[in-house]
Amino acid sequence: MKNRVYDIIVMGGGHAGLEAAHFGSLFKLDVAIVTLKNVPLASAPCNPSIGGVGKGQVVKEIDSLGGIMGVLADKSGIQYRTLNDSKGYAVQSTRVQIDKDHYSMEAESYVSSNEFISLIRDKVVGVSKEQELYKVSCDDGVYYSRKLIVTVGTFLNGKLHLGSSVTSGGRMNTNPSSGFNSIFKDIKTNVARFKTGTPPRIRKEGICFDKMQEQASDPNTLNFHIFSEGSPRQMEQKSCYLTYTNEETVEIIKENKELSPMYNGQIDSVGARYCPSIEDKVYRYPEKSVHHIFVEPEGLDLDTYYPSGISSSLPENVQQSFIQTVKGLESAKIKHFGYAVEYDVLDTCDLNLCLEHNSSDGLYFAGQVNGTSGYEEAAGQGLIAGINASLSIVGKKPFILNRFDSYIGVMVEDLVSNTRDEPYRLFTARAENRLNLREDNSFVRMRKYRLHLDLNSDFDKKIKSLIDQKNFLEQFIDDFIINSDIMSKIQSLSKRPELLGRKLSIKAALNLSFIDPVITLIEILALFDFNFPLSVIRNVAISAKYEKYIDKSKIEVTKMALKDEKKISYERLLESENISFECKQRISKIKPETYGQLKRMNGIRKVTLAIVSSGKY
Repeated sequence: MKNRVYDIIVMGGGHAGLEAAHFGSLFKLDVAIVTLKNVPLASAPCNPSIGGVGKGQVVKEIDSLGGIMGVLADKSGIQYRTLNDSKGYAVQSTRVQIDKDHYSMEAESYVSSNEFISLIRDKVVGVSKEQELYKVSCDDGVYYSRKLIVTVGTFLNGKLHLGSSVTSGGRMNTNPSSGFNSIFKDIKTNVARFKTGTPPRIRKEGICFDKMQEQASDPNTLNFHIFSEGSPRQMEQKSCYLTYTNEETVEIIKENKELSPMYNGQIDSVGARYCPSIEDKVYRYPEKSVHHIFVEPEGLDLDTYYPSGISSSLPENVQQSFIQTVKGLESAKIKHFGYAVEYDVLDTCDLNLCLEHNSSDGLYFAGQVNGTSGYEEAAGQGLIAGINASLSIVGKKPFILNRFDSYIGVMVEDLVSNTRDEPYRLFTARAENRLNLREDNSFVRMRKYRLHLDLNSDFDKKIKSLIDQKNFLEQFIDDFIINSDIMSKIQSLSKRPELLGRKLSIKAALNLSFIDPVITLIEILALFDFNFPLSVIRNVAISAKYEKYIDKSKIEVTKMALKDEKKISYERLLESENISFECKQRISKIKPETYGQLKRMNGIRKVTLAIVSSGKY
């Protein structure tokens, strides 16, 4: 309905927008998603996968808070793998190859069946504020909302580069969108330009899979959703394949450097260092000729494969030439050529920890428009923006995930604490407490934050049941001294049974270095009349295995957290005679809320930190 007033309008229907709208609907608010025509909801225009190192933990955090991404990934997953499976449970991450069309179809189905979400297919041409409402002007109508969440991805002033060809759009075969400043005329924004890219899509008929290394779906990898972790797969499983570039591949790319938009001056924006194009790999590391290419299916009914690792914006004939030098791709036929995208991004220093704009109450930004890369990072931000917009409407305190409790918290604080000079990618190394930020304990870590929402739904009751069962099982394995039956079972599973000839509790046994804690606990519990969910068993077993390391880390992290979480007044800092002018300039821009945020800001002097730490400012 035109001129209708919504509680929340979400601009953009990608992964951030869907998560934001989903959480608004959990509060039974009136939400609208405004997105371009012919752009599928929650689409995967780049790599058709969800999860990965660090990213899998984000999906589990979203899921444990009641989000939608893990559910959709399971409904459309066609290959499951556990990354870092040789390094132990503490650092493992889940990655799911998705059928990208089915994922979007499930997202569309969810939205259409949700009575609290309206889907408006229209192009936004302007945003302004009229009294307490946001006015969203579109080609076909005007809409109003109390809160506005901007999740427009790469569409703002997007420019696509393929060889010398430059066209407007956020992705290939979509309508262009206006630039940041033309849409937000009345809202102060600091805008930069970033770049991303995508590889060519290869038709199945030209691929010789027999020449590549097959990577089958792992049946032991758990589903993402907490309440279906051990359930059967919902879709047919497919294999991915591994192949490599070679000297001939690299030579063709080197010979055509002057035709690369990234190196001939056609593109002057910044791309992600940690997700480089094949041109970047070749030109930065000229001595290296072998680069991995993961050939991944885009769907069960699609005839295209995604060659991960060779993103390119070289001309079509050059892409065709270098692709056909790769083992298994000698007869490859390209259906869609790779290209690069330049787009407007917000300076996230203008946002607070709720992802709300500092100069405009009720205006939130989430996703790639904030200079991040990855569907998971986008969804995590959509969750933060959606929850905080909703809580603001219902009159409750803000929702802020602590960086010591979650990867989403790490990401948000990183984003708002410094101006980004390149697309942000979440790594496990960014977290100070990564030993405790595991997939298996996400439902435990997120419990207190979910309670903050005060939704009291069936989801909350199920999570409480998991927590109760976890507490019971932890007490049981701590108290129970293993008997002869359990000893025999453990010895049959142990690599060093001769070291088990002593009295110990089940928990102590799981802590032994030569014991697989999860498999062992599953086998032990089979001897009793217990029926614990796999999620509970895994969490208790892994926590027992790493208890000594976790406890040691917890002491160090607690000390750090107590200091970092200390609230500060940036207004007092700006008035203080003990703070340098240069530091005040940065403080004035970012407006840090805690000592930890101040500490992580670029350009803050050690003497300033010492003064603030002492409280004498």
